[in-house]
Amino acid sequence: MNDLLRKSWIHLLGAMFIVSSFLYLFKYTWSQGWISDTVKIGLGLAIGIGCVLGGWKWMQRFPLSGEIIAGMGAALLYTTFSFSGIYFALWDSMTVFICMLTLTSLLGVLAYKAQLRILMNVGLIGALMSPMILRPETDQVFTLFLYLLVVNVVFFFLSIRQSWTELRLVSFIGTWVLYTIYYIQFDPDVSTLWSLPIRYALAAYGFYVLAFLISSWKQNLRFDGLNLYLGVLNAIVFGGWSIVILNGIVPFAYPLLLMGLGYILMAALVYRLTSSFNAAVLTKLSGGGLLLLIASTQFGKELAVKPLLNVYFWLMITLLLYVAGAWKRLEGLRASAIGVWFAVVVYWFFVTWTAPWGVWFGVYIPFLNWSALAWELLAAMGFYFSIRGSFAVLRPEDNRLLSIVYSVTSHLILGGLLTVQVKNMIGEYDLHRFLDLQLTLSISWGLYALLLFMWGAYSRQSLFRVFGSLVLLCVAAKTLVFDLAGSETFYKVIVLFVLGIITFGIAYINGKWQAAGPGITSETAEQEP
Repeated sequence: MNDLLRKSWIHLLGAMFIVSSFLYLFKYTWSQGWISDTVKIGLGLAIGIGCVLGGWKWMQRFPLSGEIIAGMGAALLYTTFSFSGIYFALWDSMTVFICMLTLTSLLGVLAYKAQLRILMNVGLIGALMSPMILRPETDQVFTLFLYLLVVNVVFFFLSIRQSWTELRLVSFIGTWVLYTIYYIQFDPDVSTLWSLPIRYALAAYGFYVLAFLISSWKQNLRFDGLNLYLGVLNAIVFGGWSIVILNGIVPFAYPLLLMGLGYILMAALVYRLTSSFNAAVLTKLSGGGLLLLIASTQFGKELAVKPLLNVYFWLMITLLLYVAGAWKRLEGLRASAIGVWFAVVVYWFFVTWTAPWGVWFGVYIPFLNWSALAWELLAAMGFYFSIRGSFAVLRPEDNRLLSIVYSVTSHLILGGLLTVQVKNMIGEYDLHRFLDLQLTLSISWGLYALLLFMWGAYSRQSLFRVFGSLVLLCVAAKTLVFDLAGSETFYKVIVLFVLGIITFGIAYINGKWQAAGPGITSETAEQEP
């Protein structure tokens, strides 16, 4: 394609201008009423066929010029068909379909046998530009659908067999541009679920999904390059149109769900064909997973338990991805699982404050409820990743750094668990008369700092001593500056005493840690978070 554009792009541009002039001539003569429609159709057919035959003859002496002339003749014939069946309903749909099928098939056979690449490009430009310029005032969209179906099938076939990639690129872009133009111009009725616009959009989307898959299969199982990029663009365009068309009828989660499942199935198919976890598989798998994630956030939005359902659903996805990656020894799947886990952690930190508690047996029990279980499962996964989440492709120091990140994130999750459960406990059992919320949180975070020091002593990692020290200093500042303000209560005395005991416990652990010395090798550090 690069050689074609470098050598012949000026010729193609010139041919496009000439074809455009013929198109506007058709439109102008109609607006002025100079020539009857029958005469225009007859002249279009005669001049178009004459240019094709003359160009074919001219090709024997001047190949490039002959191809361009023949291509412009084909473009003029496409213009005539478009004028007769789309701009005006002078011909019925089947007449246009038969004429299009005959012309495009003949061009395809000639181009395939004689390697007439320029001719097909000029003809394709004319075929797509005709409906763009000759826009009807009445609705002949079904005729246009048949017109584009023939163009896409034949030109995609040639693109695959001859490796003329520009044909699939131009036909793909031209088809979706035509869809946009005609949707805006006719403003069709989209008040029902199975309206014509969604049918045509779904037909175009399905055609290109299948066409790009076949194209990659025919190219020695190469599922990358232009087919991959156009496949992604096809999903984006259809997803956007489905949201626009189905707005107010069904949640856009439904088309996204179907697309997500489809891309995951295609990822499995490509993996089965190639027996490798390549970029195409990863793209389809991650894209399908992302679509499922977006769709899952939309289903059941009216339910109060929606945040909890989201977390448990994606924890299950994380587990399945990680188990599949470990079973098949695919580090890409394990990396995807860890990425999903991080996303769920961030999501849960944002929504947990308003999420339902999910009580068991109708009674709120701190740390034994669905909300707490979500925190606990997230933390457990993080600690497991910190121990078993190393990757062979990474350096030992990189794996060590990731292990620390997983572990620190898991400790932050535990901090969130303590905060939320203590807050909920005081509110549920109406303990405000006995326990001040902020002072109780200070005790909880003091215990959290103690746990950090204990973990640091166990794993011999100085980072957790630093982390625990920061938490302890923040607790001290919060307690002394903010929590002690106001009236004096005996509970404040108890809190200060408990925090003192906790601090001495931290000092004891820290002293034992320093007395023990490093006492750990780099190999062990990689295995222990």
